[in-house]
Amino acid sequence: MAKNKFHDGPGPSQRQLRVGELIRRTLADVLARGDIHDPDLNRLSVTVGEVRTSPDLKVATAYVLPLGGHGKDDVLELLGRNKGELRRIIGKKVGLKFAPELRFRLDETFDQLDETRRLFAQDAVRRDVES
Repeated sequence: MAKNKFHDGPGPSQRQLRVGELIRRTLADVLARGDIHDPDLNRLSVTVGEVRTSPDLKVATAYVLPLGGHGKDDVLELLGRNKGELRRIIGKKVGLKFAPELRFRLDETFDQLDETRRLFAQDAVRRDVES
């Protein structure tokens, strides 16, 4: 009997990870160079922390954050307004059979890191760790 070549694990497959990283790099490059025809979006520096793709690679969720963390809502609105153009550019540069639908979410990992640092800095936690 042939071995199942499809991914059955709980996490993303290697293909999802590879395509997500390729889309992340391309999206970050496009936003950094200002290839979009929207001057409002080109004025902002946007960090693309991660891109997660659906198992069928038809949806890509990009986790973004404006540089300095100011104007988070504006960034999501501007990216949403230009997602058709971004999808077209990514489709050309990445070379996938189908360009994925782009969704944008705020990247909250930096906030989580700050909270973790704050917790570890508490005296009670430090005593427990040192014991």
